[in-house]
Amino acid sequence: MVAPVREDVTEDQLKAAGAIEAQASVEQELLPADQAPVLSKMAKYHGPQRSGDIVMIQSEHTGAIDILSADLESADLLGDHRKVSPPLMAPPCIWTFAKMKEFKSKLGKEKNSRLVVKRGEVVTIRVPTHPEGKRVCWEFATDDYDIGFGVYFDWTPVTSTDITVQVSDSSEDEDDDEEEEEEIEDPVPAGDVERGSRSSLRGRYGEVMPVYRRDSHRDVQAGSHDYPGEGIYLLKFDNSYSLLRNKTLYFHIYYTS
Repeated sequence: MVAPVREDVTEDQLKAAGAIEAQASVEQELLPADQAPVLSKMAKYHGPQRSGDIVMIQSEHTGAIDILSADLESADLLGDHRKVSPPLMAPPCIWTFAKMKEFKSKLGKEKNSRLVVKRGEVVTIRVPTHPEGKRVCWEFATDDYDIGFGVYFDWTPVTSTDITVQVSDSSEDEDDDEEEEEEIEDPVPAGDVERGSRSSLRGRYGEVMPVYRRDSHRDVQAGSHDYPGEGIYLLKFDNSYSLLRNKTLYFHIYYTS
């Protein structure tokens, strides 16, 4: 809808607009001839100063003037689409315990509770939310060396409650099998060299806990997180920083009500 033009436009506002146009015309004379038309077009568009102000855009071809309310997003006027960010995640509950031998001995006898994360690899364990649970829980340990670990949440609707494992060659190659993914919005912070899983920063993912190296060879790493809604947890075990060593991982993932 088109907002009506306010009748209480002050004289100061009109003078300010005239001053801007005068300054633009002076600068136009000082610029090369090929840059002058560009400045002339820019001078015709004045960004809104506050809610209720009016934006007037004149057509180059017909001379018609469109009057738009400043309540509209300026990004929309310029053809830019606002990206919707996922809601913020509540922090997880994390702890450690020292019974390494008992933990490894128990999981070593269970099926699908131990795997090898090869050098340069990132293993993502996808854990869908379960209708009978309210939170996801995890416990893991490694032999001899540490490993990077982080948790993210994918708001994709759940079609199966099966837990699956995905392996990628590096943190930059994750989710290559997913088509039409959004581009990375924010770069990895400078100096944060141990933060992996760049694709986890994409728009549809919520960050529960960023990837950092954990001393999982010294203590069993454990944690839990309440479901924020329906979706899939991404538990990332990142060994992409290691050029020489494979990591043997023992893990236990479950949900509670």
